[in-house]
Amino acid sequence: MDQAVDSSGNPTGGTARDTTPRTAKLTLFTLTTMVVGSMVGAGVFSLPRRFADETGVAGALIAWVVAGAGMLMLAFVFQRLALRRPDLDAGVYAYAKAGFGEYLGFFAAFGYWASACVGNVTYWVLIMSTVGAIAPALGDGDTFLAIVLSSVGLWAFFLLIRRGVKEAATINRIVTVAKLVPIVVFVILALFFFKPHVFAENWGGADYAGSLFDQVRGTMLATVFVFLGVEGASVYSRHAKRREDVGRATILGFLSVFAIFASVTIVSYGILPMSEIAELRQPSMAGVLQEAVGTWGEVFVSVGLIISVLGAYLAWTLMAAEVLYVAAQDEDMPRFLGRATADDVPVPALLMTTILSQIVLVITLFSDDAFNFALDLTSSLTLIPFLLAAAFALKIALRPDPRTVGGGTGFSSDLVVAALATVYTAFLLYAAGLKFVLVSFIFYAPATILFVMARREQGRRVFSARELIILAVSVAGAVLGVVALAAGWISL
Repeated sequence: MDQAVDSSGNPTGGTARDTTPRTAKLTLFTLTTMVVGSMVGAGVFSLPRRFADETGVAGALIAWVVAGAGMLMLAFVFQRLALRRPDLDAGVYAYAKAGFGEYLGFFAAFGYWASACVGNVTYWVLIMSTVGAIAPALGDGDTFLAIVLSSVGLWAFFLLIRRGVKEAATINRIVTVAKLVPIVVFVILALFFFKPHVFAENWGGADYAGSLFDQVRGTMLATVFVFLGVEGASVYSRHAKRREDVGRATILGFLSVFAIFASVTIVSYGILPMSEIAELRQPSMAGVLQEAVGTWGEVFVSVGLIISVLGAYLAWTLMAAEVLYVAAQDEDMPRFLGRATADDVPVPALLMTTILSQIVLVITLFSDDAFNFALDLTSSLTLIPFLLAAAFALKIALRPDPRTVGGGTGFSSDLVVAALATVYTAFLLYAAGLKFVLVSFIFYAPATILFVMARREQGRRVFSARELIILAVSVAGAVLGVVALAAGWISL
């Protein structure tokens, strides 16, 4: 059995032996599959309905151009930060802390971790909804039986990952290759059965769609969700064999899936009218293919979805635990989260990740639309960490410090990339709307307890004056969010 060690690598009990955590070293290919495996999950199978709820072909094309360009800039940010600041591990969290202090760094770590946990819930909801097509007791993935079965799967994966990071990463690599096949087949078949007249009728959107700007804005959170994971290689940077592979994996992973995501959306408009796509049960990709080729198409997509989602769940659970672990190692989370086994598995962080996912899974019982609520909340929780990472890249592009590799002035391309990424993520916060920003604060504010625990363990003053201001804003946002929920102004 693995022997537990503390945050310094010292054994906590058992026989005397070398128990220093062995950091698994990952190749460029494995890091790239971590990115692809994180990005290709539940989101791509829900894209036809998600887009048809909001926009027609014209709006979808504009949305993908905006999202693709914005996320590419964000991918470049992570690539360049990996090279400019190779001393920083765990990506999103480390960049926020280095740029804006420990408390905002803590918020970035917690927000990114919480978004991963909420995102994991969408995977189980979608799996149960898929099986629910033949087992009505599972409904849309939000019935009591569905929650029980999802919980069993959730804890089974905890035991799998507990066996070791390297083994889990290897499984993810295999699953990533396997799950791309049904998605590519879907695009090819949809093109074969493509109906130009249906596509033309869907161009401007259905009667319920608003202005073109509103249509584009309405799709933004959906595009954020499917692109989550673009930062996966930077989160796992301490495991890379070569530091430069982190940036390469980020760009390769992004480019590998962007065309697939956009294609899945656009070709669907050539199969069914927009209003009918919007009425399909999730995964809507299965309904589109069923219309094109018959029942076997729905079964084919459903099997591919289960493989895809389980692989994405594995990758996201690994990344979520990694963020908590590194934050605890840096003394920004309580020490118990910085413990790992001799095989480099951060078990306490992994356990916390599984517990939060379990709590959110239960909450879906009370949601009107469990899948879409969890999906949008996942995107919203991620936006603040992304914004802080982009702003940090902008900061060091404007004023490099001695720790910036290749430091000095004249990083013109870095400045442009960072500025565009910052503007894009700020726009996404606006597009998310007040509802999800307030609900996000309900998660953020109570998390401060963990920050207080960490500071007290170090014997330090809990809050500085600036940190008290940030705390006041987060608490005020949480209170407004609770009041809005209680009054029915916003709903789950």
